[in-house]
Amino acid sequence: MSSPDKPSLTLALSKGRIFDETLPLLKAAGIEVLEDPEKSRKLIIGTTNPDLRVVLVRATDVPTYVQYGGADLGVTGKDTLIEHGGQGLYQPLDLCIAKCRVSVAVRSDFDYASAVRQGARLKVATKYTSIARDFFAAKGVHVDLIKLYGSMELAPLTGLADAIVDLVSTGGTLKANNLVEVERIMDISSRLVVNQAALKLKQEPIRHLIDVFARTVAARN
Repeated sequence: MSSPDKPSLTLALSKGRIFDETLPLLKAAGIEVLEDPEKSRKLIIGTTNPDLRVVLVRATDVPTYVQYGGADLGVTGKDTLIEHGGQGLYQPLDLCIAKCRVSVAVRSDFDYASAVRQGARLKVATKYTSIARDFFAAKGVHVDLIKLYGSMELAPLTGLADAIVDLVSTGGTLKANNLVEVERIMDISSRLVVNQAALKLKQEPIRHLIDVFARTVAARN
């Protein structure tokens, strides 16, 4: 139970890289998460700070939980924020974690440069429709976007799409599926996002976390 004179905070995280790479930032604030989400079925996990709990949600849902007050703050990728639109969110800090990039990839035997040069209309599979639409519009390339949620690499291999727009980290998955990265759209890292009402109501504990995170990120960089 949190003490009555100190507001309780809820932090939204997604499992995987973001969760793992947020742990050292919390540790710098003297906070440790009490359970391993990979071993526990719990979706709400306590921490060594009785006034902070962690809720585990899908990566794409983090901004929504924070926007509507299901969480006071969260950690989410820049890609997810762009697709969400960022409405109602205060974004105080780039945490410089979970780094990757959004890129265009095609089958290794597809002449992407020639197709673009000739003004061909490309079929592009992606879950990042806003990022893809803006990127190709700025280049003056006509595309039909096909929204997919997983296994993006299958789309060019089955003829569903000419190209994909997806997150790339090492490029190993592309290579294993005979795809090549042909354009880098943007670099991605994860941001701290805060509910604007919570920032006013729980200013002291949120500001403290932001300050500790900022100092830790600055020291690393």
